[in-house]
Order: sequence, then C-alpha cells, then structure tokens
Amino acid sequence: MLRLGLDIGGTKMEGLLLDAAGNERCRRRIATPQQGYATFIEVVTGFIRGFAEEAGAPFSIGIGLPGAVRSDNGCIKNANCLFLNGHPLKADLEAALGQPVWMANDADCFTLSEALDGAGSGANLVFGVILGTGCGGGIVAHQRLLVGPNAISGEWGHNPLPGYTPQFDGPAQPCYCGRSNCIERFVSGTGFAGRFVERHGRSLSPQGILMAAAEGDAEAQAHYGHFIHALGRSLASVINLLDPDVIVFGGGLSNVASLYEDLPAAITPWLFTDRCLTRLLPARHGDSSGVRGAAWLPQR
Repeated sequence: MLRLGLDIGGTKMEGLLLDAAGNERCRRRIATPQQGYATFIEVVTGFIRGFAEEAGAPFSIGIGLPGAVRSDNGCIKNANCLFLNGHPLKADLEAALGQPVWMANDADCFTLSEALDGAGSGANLVFGVILGTGCGGGIVAHQRLLVGPNAISGEWGHNPLPGYTPQFDGPAQPCYCGRSNCIERFVSGTGFAGRFVERHGRSLSPQGILMAAAEGDAEAQAHYGHFIHALGRSLASVINLLDPDVIVFGGGLSNVASLYEDLPAAITPWLFTDRCLTRLLPARHGDSSGVRGAAWLPQR
C-alpha cells in the first residue's frame, strides 16, 4: 500500500508519497495557511486530494506537526500554529477525508524515520534530537515510536539545564513555556545565537558564530565551548535514563561536523559509567526525515 506523509511547519507544508518499499513517488510543498482553523482544514484536505489524483490508488495518511495530540480529548496542544491548539485536528481531518489519519509530533516523526531506514537503522533504541529553532526529541524502541499518556515522550528540551550555575552559564534564561533555564534556551539554534548577543553584544547567526570561531575569534570560540558543555550535560541525562544505542541529530546545528568530535568528551563526565558507547550521528535523510517519518506512522 502507498503511504502519504505530511510535514506541517509554521510556514510551509510538505507532502511525500512513498511506495511499499519506501521509495519516493511524489513530493510537493505549499505554504501553510495562516487564515484560521477552518481554512487550514480546507487547504490540507485539498492538498491530500491532489495526491490522490496522482497516485491512482489508496494510501495511508500520516501527519507530523510541531505540536502534540492530547490523549484525553484528541485536541492539539503546544503547536506553533496557534490556531490549531484546542481543536480536534485528527478527528476533523478524518471526517473530511473519510479515512483514518495518524498524527504525531514532528520530532517523533524525525526519529521514526531515522530509526527505520536512517542513521539509527538496526538499533534497538534510538533517541532523536532536533537542534533548530527549538530543541525537540523523540524515542523509538525496537522500531516502535514511544508515545505516553501526556504526549510528551522525548521532550528533553524542556527539562532544566543539568548542573546550571549563574557563574558558568550566565543569568537565568526565561523560556516561553513559563519556566526558566530549559535546555532549549541554551542549545537550540535560537538559544545559541540569542545568548551570544547577551554575552558579547554582537548579533550573529548560529552559522556566523561558528564561522567566527573557526577563524579564531576568542569570544565565538568560548561561546561554542559553552554550547558543547551544555549540550554534553544535557545529553548525558538522556543517556543515563534511556541508554540509547544511537542519538541522531537533525536541525541546523546538526550540520556542524565538530559536534560529533567534541561531544563525547563533554558527555562522559556526567555519565554513570566510564565510557560513552552511544553512537552520535547526523540524520541520514536530513530535512526529509520528518515527512518520511510521518508516512511511516500508520505502521508504527
């Protein structure tokens, strides 16, 4: 059977049709509608029907989005498309399309894709990490996506930064979630760049900071060093809890080659063991992992 995956982001929506072997049949992108919930339902159903015309055969539908489906009432929560929150998106799409729809957080979809036929293929337990605008995560065990009653499995980015001290880590960082010093505020691309401005009064993109560090800029090098230290502490807490075979990285900062060289030494001092045997790998499917994982949702 064919599989359709949709990756719904804040600005764009991507659809990918896969055959039974996971080969790409068709891929399309459109802008994510911003005119409200009713318009969103109309555009998404039209987008899906366009794939149906081209496929000429039935397909399953999986959707990834930057939010989660509540287990108690089926409504969306924590979505950055704010008009989706509080609505039963899954049920409404199923009613409009007349067929089942599977739905999960986009970081969960990323992790599922990489665990099935990506960098974590063949591993028993894979933890997926998104180092982008935010700091999402997902868990796949024995090729099954783990989803708990609170729909927050893998949300490591909203735990407090382990070992935080103002002397080393700087002033407390308020997070949009209402708490302070969330891991996301230190190791996401947004947090990485924002804290460089706070510490040094210079506005650079994450890529600009990394380029400056490579060129010998002392402030940029120190900032990168703190990033690695904070990320190492944070991932050590994940490893101590889950002991994954593989941690797969996605998002803009996952493209930094030195990350995979520098992290093991930053992780090990915080582990309840003397060596880190967890493999740290960049995503095999890159930006396509989210939409590929969405396509796999009905089988996982």
